[in-house]
Amino acid sequence: MYDRRGCFRSERPDPYDTTSVTDQGDDAAALLDVLDASPAVVIGRSYGGAIAVDVARRYPDRVIALALLEPAILTLEPEAAEWGDPFAERILEIADRDPSAVAEAFLTEVVGEEAWRSFPDEMKQMFIGNGPAIAAEFRGGDLDISIEKLRTMGHRTLVVTSEESPEPFRKVDAVLVDEIPNSEHVWVEGGHLISPAHPRVMEFVDRVLATLSEHS
Repeated sequence: MYDRRGCFRSERPDPYDTTSVTDQGDDAAALLDVLDASPAVVIGRSYGGAIAVDVARRYPDRVIALALLEPAILTLEPEAAEWGDPFAERILEIADRDPSAVAEAFLTEVVGEEAWRSFPDEMKQMFIGNGPAIAAEFRGGDLDISIEKLRTMGHRTLVVTSEESPEPFRKVDAVLVDEIPNSEHVWVEGGHLISPAHPRVMEFVDRVLATLSEHS
């Protein structure tokens, strides 16, 4: 796993006012090149799921398969967008007042207050430090992708949905499963922060790698 631009251990431009999914997609593709890790099974959660889709769309040769863990592409579904737009406005209003309060406001909305309180202090501090990056990502908006473009995606894709996440994420996942041709769908327990190492995800990765091995 890597830390996105402006997050945790990665460098942060100063000022860091805005970033886009395509900025982040370029970063991810460049990292795959530097690591000589292409084609990769790309696993992305939430905003990272949008980045994963962007990489697959614009750098298809870097990707062999996708695992999308409730990707935050809210513009794909009207009710999800209706929920996401005012949510983004609230987060940005908080960011203008106090960037250190962004993480708690954001995460209590998507994973719940109890989950936020249960995080270890080290994890809370990491998220709090990412406040300016979270705000920059919100200012950049969602991934610009249409249903028609989803239908042209040829990568094998796993969509993972949590049983306890906010409903808008589940609605987006339903669109992805319906429109991405070579996709499959699994449900898991818990909230929005689905582990990239979840057994259902790892089982998918193993199947993809086994197929590659057979072909080679």
